[in-house]
Amino acid sequence: MKMITAIIQPHRLEEVKKALYDADVNLITVSEVLGHGRQKGVDEYYRGSKESGNLLRKIRLDIAVNENFVEPTIKAIIKGAKTGKIGDGKIFVVDLPQVIRIRTEERGEKAIG
Repeated sequence: MKMITAIIQPHRLEEVKKALYDADVNLITVSEVLGHGRQKGVDEYYRGSKESGNLLRKIRLDIAVNENFVEPTIKAIIKGAKTGKIGDGKIFVVDLPQVIRIRTEERGEKAIG
């Protein structure tokens, strides 16, 4: 099991969601976050308005997947988020030692779904 965390541009969220759904990845958590990468301090445009300063609006996706969904999930995120410009984002993949579904108390791969 892996936890895949992706930081993407807000205007690419719908494209990423569509690519994930097409890859049969349906369980995601989405958060609005602030941050910057190498482009710190560079102006960025979001829905037609200029964002400047050190912290830029980003979207964080957290997706817990079983091993057979790791590569399809990564490919779907890249397909939906990639523009080829600075600020497209990052994907982090970390081991997920345990998952527990609260309602049924199922553990491991069954808990992810």
